[in-house]
Amino acid sequence: MKREYTLRVAGLTRQLKLYPISDALQIAAFILLGDAELTEACARELAAHMPEHDILLTAEAKSIPLIHEIARQRGEAKHIVARKGTKVYMANPLAVEVRSITTERKQTLYLGEDDAHAMRGKRVLIVDDVISTGESLLAMEKLVEMAGGSVAGRMAVLAEGDAADREDIFYLERLPLFDAEGNPLA
Repeated sequence: MKREYTLRVAGLTRQLKLYPISDALQIAAFILLGDAELTEACARELAAHMPEHDILLTAEAKSIPLIHEIARQRGEAKHIVARKGTKVYMANPLAVEVRSITTERKQTLYLGEDDAHAMRGKRVLIVDDVISTGESLLAMEKLVEMAGGSVAGRMAVLAEGDAADREDIFYLERLPLFDAEGNPLA
């Protein structure tokens, strides 16, 4: 049984561990947190393909270093993170439920009033580390709409499974899903 997948992205190679999400299906864990070299390289590659936009948006938590690095490299002063919980400083939060392939239960993404105001009338570029089922992406799109912004584009480091067939996202590499033995699924 295979327990790892070799990923080549943004000129770098990483070994990703496989984890079961059901008896018949496994995913490769792509985690940017703590890997500064990979985060910087992926941010540079994504930044080179960004459509025109006014502000960047991502969801908490694994893609936070990615969006921060993209903004830093491009000299963009502000980016927005949809939070997984409300904070005392988030007045009148907007909320959208989401269920991700890597999360066992439903979650809610929140935008505080200040972030929602920053997106109003703006072209928002959604950035994520991995797009798989598209549920997190859809939740962020709903938040943009609720805030009065428009989606300028969708970008990710990796498109997993069927997401790689979508024409409405830009991604750097395809990430397969795996069977119970660790073999990539077509």
